Amino acid sequence: MNEILSKKIDSLPPLPKTIIDLEEFKKSSNKDLDKLLSIIEQDPLIVATLLKVANSAMFGFNNKVETASRALHLLGINFTLSIAFGSAIKNAFDTDLGAYAINADGFLKIANMSSNLLSTWLGRVDHDLKEELLLPVFLLETGRFVLSSVAVENGKKDDFLKAINADPLNISNIEREYFNATSTEVTSSIFKYWNLSDKLINIIEYTDNLENCPEKYLQDARVLNVIKTICNVCNPMEDKFVEAGIKKAKEFGLDTRSLEKAIEKMQDRMLEE
Repeated sequence: MNEILSKKIDSLPPLPKTIIDLEEFKKSSNKDLDKLLSIIEQDPLIVATLLKVANSAMFGFNNKVETASRALHLLGINFTLSIAFGSAIKNAFDTDLGAYAINADGFLKIANMSSNLLSTWLGRVDHDLKEELLLPVFLLETGRFVLSSVAVENGKKDDFLKAINADPLNISNIEREYFNATSTEVTSSIFKYWNLSDKLINIIEYTDNLENCPEKYLQDARVLNVIKTICNVCNPMEDKFVEAGIKKAKEFGLDTRSLEKAIEKMQDRMLEE
C-alpha cells in the first residue's frame, strides 16, 4: 500500500459510536433483539436504509415493511447487522465513489445485492457459512471510498474509470496498478485502524489474494471472491460477470448448481425493480 493511502486511512475519523455499539452487540453472547433495535433506532439514517432495503424487490416481502422492528424480525439479526454496519460506515465517509461511477447509494445497492446472492446461494447449502459471511460480504468494498477519494485528489479519477470500464473483469489488478493495493486490502486496513474483529479483517484481506490466503480463511475468501466477481461494480450480474463467477466457483470446488439457481432467482427479482 502506498504512502498516500496509508496517510488517508490514518486520517480517518474515529469509529462512529453506532459502529462501536454494533460491534459490541455482535461480540456479545446475548443477542437480544430489543437491544439491537435500540442501537439501530439511535440513527435515523440506518433506520431509513434498513426500511429501503427491506422494501426492495430483492426480498419480495408481500406487505410493506414500515418499522425497524418489523424489518429486524423479517431479515434476521445478521442481515440487519450487515445493513446497519454498511449504512453507518457509508455515512462515516464524506465522499462518493466517482472513480467507480457510482454514488453512496449505489454502493449500498451492490452490497445488498451481494448479501442477497450469498444468502440465496448458501442458505440451503451451508447455513453457518452464510451467517458468518453476511457481514464481510456487505462491507467488502468499503475501501473503494478511500481509493475513489485518493483518485480524485490526485487527478487520477478519469484515467482510472476509463481503465476499469475497458477491463472490468480485472478491476483488482487495475486498483493495484494505480494505488498499489486492492479495494479489499484497503477495507481490511480501515477495519484494522478501527479495531474491528480479526476474523472480519482477515477474511476480507485475502479476497483478492487467494494464493497467499491462510487455509483457515480460504473457503470464506473464495466465496467472497465469487460473489464479488458476479456483483461487479461496473454492471452487477451482467452475463460476462456471471459466467466468470460460475467458472471460479467450479475451480474452487464450490456448489455451482445452487449458485446458478440463486443467480436466476436474483435476476428475476431485479426485473421486478
